[in-house]
Amino acid sequence: MALIDRPPGWALRAALRAPAWLYRLHLGWLLGGRFLCVSHRGRVSGRLRRTVLETVRFRRHDPEVVAVAAWGEEAQWYRNLRSEPAIEVRVGRRCWRRPEQRFLSEPERRGVLREYVAAHPLAARELGRVLGFPELGSGDVEATAQRTRAVAFAPRRGPAASGS
Repeated sequence: MALIDRPPGWALRAALRAPAWLYRLHLGWLLGGRFLCVSHRGRVSGRLRRTVLETVRFRRHDPEVVAVAAWGEEAQWYRNLRSEPAIEVRVGRRCWRRPEQRFLSEPERRGVLREYVAAHPLAARELGRVLGFPELGSGDVEATAQRTRAVAFAPRRGPAASGS
């Protein structure tokens, strides 16, 4: 089942691509903690891939960033990270090489989505509408948490840490 019933128009496509262009131009820091760029290997091709994602949680003092795969286990970046861990994550001016990553359980996804809706109600409503999660506009995250997947990234801790 497709989450979007029609292709997005040119304005929406441009808006959705803008963060990727900023990261390509080394201007990702302008986005602060709202978007991250994850570098990963294609599970079939082995080629380096970079995917820019909106963050649903970013903790500055206890650094951890969470991104949601709106298309669940079908999202290519998510499938690639299941196959091989991320190579690098950039958030604002921060860069974590070989970050720690973990896949969130459904209860954790519910909690993160509740925080996101509370912090960004307009974005939650509009993104929910566009991506096929209208329940986000009302703050009901149950169905969205079931249909999505999420990954948390943090700088690697310990002696193997580098580039944090």
